[in-house]
Amino acid sequence: MKYLIDAFRGFCMALADSVPGVSGGTVAFILGFYDKFINSLNNLISGNKEERIDAIKFLAKLLSGWVIGMILAVLLLSNVFESHIYAVSSLFLGFIIFAIPVIIKEEKESIKGKYVFIIFTIIGIAIVAAITYFNPVSGEGANVDISSLNLGLCIYVFISAMIAISAMVLPGISGSTLLLIFGLYIPVINAIKELLHLNLSYLPVLVIFGLGLITGILLIIKLIKKALEKFRPQTIYLIIGLMIGSLYAIIMGPTTLDVPKDPMTTSTFSIIFFIIGGAIIFGLEKLKSIIEKK
Repeated sequence: MKYLIDAFRGFCMALADSVPGVSGGTVAFILGFYDKFINSLNNLISGNKEERIDAIKFLAKLLSGWVIGMILAVLLLSNVFESHIYAVSSLFLGFIIFAIPVIIKEEKESIKGKYVFIIFTIIGIAIVAAITYFNPVSGEGANVDISSLNLGLCIYVFISAMIAISAMVLPGISGSTLLLIFGLYIPVINAIKELLHLNLSYLPVLVIFGLGLITGILLIIKLIKKALEKFRPQTIYLIIGLMIGSLYAIIMGPTTLDVPKDPMTTSTFSIIFFIIGGAIIFGLEKLKSIIEKK
C-alpha cells in the first residue's frame, strides 16, 4: 500500500510537470511530502549509506509513478496542448489560484507575523513576469528547431534544462512553463514522443537535455534545503510570488506556440476548466488527509 501511495504521488507530479502551469514541487507541497522529497534528493547526493538507501527506496517509488504519468501525458499532450490551449490554460489558472491558499494554510505557522518578507513575494512575481515579458519567442511561435544539433543549440538546450528542472522541484513556476517561454516545450515533448515510437534521431538532444536536468538538480537541491531550513518564511513568500507570477506566464502562453495565438482573454477563458482546476486541488487535499491516516 505504501508503494502505491508513493507511486501515485509520483504520477501526480508527472502530470503537473508535463503541462505548463504547475510544478511537480507544487503537487508535492500540497500532498505534504515536499520536505521528504527534497531531503531524499539531498541524501542521495551527499547522505551516508543508510540515508542513501532510504532515499533510493523512496525516490524509486516516486519515479515509477512519475515515468508512467509522463509517458501517458506525452502521448496525449502535444496534440491536446496545441488544439485546446485556452482550456488547458484555464485549468491551470484554477489549479494555481486555488493552490495558493492551500500553501498559505499549510505554512501559516512559518509565515505568521513575518509580513516584512512579503517583499520576497513581489520579487517572485517580478522574476516570472520579467522572464515571460522578455521571452524572445513570444509572439513568434516556439520555433526552436532541435532536429539538427549545433554547439550553440546544445548549450541552449542544456542551460534551459538546468533552469527548468530547478523550477520543477520548486513549488512555484512550472519547469514546463519555462520550457514554453524558452521555445522548447513543444519540441521536447515531440522529441520524447518520437523516441517512444523508437525514432532514435532525437536521442542525442534528449541526452543533452537529460544531462542539463541532472546538473540542475545537483546545483539546486542543497540551495533549496538550506533555504527551507534557515530561511523558510522568506522561501515560502518567494514561492507564493513565483506562483502568482506564473498566472501571467500562463495567460501569455498561447503566444509561444508553433502557430502563435493571442494571449488568453475573458472571451477565451473557460470557467468550466477553471473550476475543474480548483476541484483537482480540493481532491489532492482530500487525498493528503487520507494518506496521512494510513
